[in-house]
Amino acid sequence: METRTWGWLAAVVDVVLIVAFAVIGRSSHGEAFAPLGLWTTAYPFLAGWAIAYVTSGAWSRPLAIWPTGVVAWILTVFVGMAIRVATGQGVVDGNPLPISFLVVATIVLGVFLVGWRLLARLVLRVRSGRRPAAGDPEAVR
Repeated sequence: METRTWGWLAAVVDVVLIVAFAVIGRSSHGEAFAPLGLWTTAYPFLAGWAIAYVTSGAWSRPLAIWPTGVVAWILTVFVGMAIRVATGQGVVDGNPLPISFLVVATIVLGVFLVGWRLLARLVLRVRSGRRPAAGDPEAVR
């Protein structure tokens, strides 16, 4: 598969996983499924991801753990939380950013945005019969 195709596929997978994170979060708090509510929950994280995708050069190394996966993860969380605080989303008992939400979001988005890349690289290596070298930083191209 061409790098350009992987770039689009990686973008779609990332967006689907971020939306899934929002769906899971809303459902775990008993919030009804409504497109506008889902958008309100997801857009801060999607904005962070979009910034990360551009700044990390993700389209040229879409399956790279570093910088693509890690930058996508960190900026998705950081920008997403900043937007939520700035817009007053998720304020609980006067606290605009409960630490429990920050921890859960960081872990889940890390597993989602870095984890699927690790699995994809592993599957591609197994399928190609290539044994990974110790510390091999090369991304699938």
